[in-house]
Amino acid sequence: MSTVEDFFAQHDDWPWNPPRPGRATFHYLIAVTEGELLHDVDHVTRTVAASQWLWVRPGHAQCWHPPGAARGTFILFEPDVLRPDIARLLAPLTAHEAPAVLSPDHDDAAWLQQTALQLLDEHRALGRRPLDVHHALRRSLLESLLLRLANAPGIATADTSAGRSRGDTYERFADALELHFRELHRAADYAELLGCSVRTLSRAARDATGKGVRELIDERRLLEARRLLGNARWDARTVAVHLGFTDPANFGRFFRDRTGLTPAAFAARDATRG
Repeated sequence: MSTVEDFFAQHDDWPWNPPRPGRATFHYLIAVTEGELLHDVDHVTRTVAASQWLWVRPGHAQCWHPPGAARGTFILFEPDVLRPDIARLLAPLTAHEAPAVLSPDHDDAAWLQQTALQLLDEHRALGRRPLDVHHALRRSLLESLLLRLANAPGIATADTSAGRSRGDTYERFADALELHFRELHRAADYAELLGCSVRTLSRAARDATGKGVRELIDERRLLEARRLLGNARWDARTVAVHLGFTDPANFGRFFRDRTGLTPAAFAARDATRG
């Protein structure tokens, strides 16, 4: 727990000078209170304005930019810090595909900023009270903040009886996709895994995202390929095998058709940034 300005001051030579892509293993949560923060998440540069929040989740590829005049609180926490019952309530917020930039409602903004400051104060109060109390207070403040932040537009899902069944099907598919995208590549594979028809799964995906199941599968495979080529520096053949392509040439065509670049060209482009 820190502030944007302190964090950058304490790490003035890493990892933004020069900027180097990496893969998040923690949750990075930044509340911008002044200025504008630029941050790459999964190879897309996000602009985070005052009163907005940046969330980089474990597994996401990220690349820092110099903070400039940006100010705000910076919260870093491990995935397992949340209690199981709270984690279930926060699933839409912590989900891999949840938005990177959050814009809370005006009525929530001041409360969220104040709670973030209270969390920062408690973080700095180490030694002021018993350690177990200190940790309990930090977790309580963090969970309260996240539960309120979960109401940000674009996060909360509709809880109507008409759409719940399809929504549940899509959520189960999204979870299954995250676990199995390397080896399962057809809509029928996931329908069988979930115990539903391809038609039901396709309708649920369309309702939730406007996209077909195959498109979502391909997007997830492509995202992983971009992450591995750009950050882990894997070669194209290794990435192809990792993602279940039987022929590296097929992977090359798959990647080029969707990015306009060969895997080698993409990796070389990212390497010049670091």
